[in-house]
Amino acid sequence: MSDEAVLDVRQEPPARRHTLIFDTFRDLGPGAGFELRNDHDPKPLFYQFSAELPGQFTWDYLEQGPEVWRVRIGRPAGSARAVLP
Repeated sequence: MSDEAVLDVRQEPPARRHTLIFDTFRDLGPGAGFELRNDHDPKPLFYQFSAELPGQFTWDYLEQGPEVWRVRIGRPAGSARAVLP
């Protein structure tokens, strides 16, 4: 079992979710990650990460619905902390 943090945004207002997720990512050290839990496929979030942080994150689906989506989002080992817009 992993000791990484779990960020469950299912009870958060949709307008607040991406901010929470990017804030959590910003605080990661190299090689670290967290598990995101969501009530839908966070594919738009993946596209946002890809546009704003190309090559600076990892994205691994752990569970793909239909009720819960779990994704491990991480910072590759050896990478610096990202400066987010």
